[in-house]
Amino acid sequence: MHLLALYWPLLVAILFEVVATSALQASAQFTKPLPTTIMVIGYLGAFYFLSLTLRHIPVGIAYALWSGLGIVLISIIGLFLFKQRLDIPAIIGLGFIITGVVIINIFSKSAVH
Repeated sequence: MHLLALYWPLLVAILFEVVATSALQASAQFTKPLPTTIMVIGYLGAFYFLSLTLRHIPVGIAYALWSGLGIVLISIIGLFLFKQRLDIPAIIGLGFIITGVVIINIFSKSAVH
């Protein structure tokens, strides 16, 4: 099976999760209905597509990729959309997360069934 066919549900799950987490920030503790609704739909979509990923990728690997890439993307969105600054230790930590994702995808034989 082609790698894109294996990973597309995971990529969609990550996008849903990033949108949902951005909406969570914008919901102002669930006081704004539109961002709250987007958040709920986004997390439902994220978990649905993550579940599709589990057909071909072990749960530990899928969750590591999903959460790791989600953390990096939401940090970038937080920087630009919500003006949340990252200090040097946070940037180094995000670099380690990216390094971990790369190591899993390049070297791990567990990445796909």
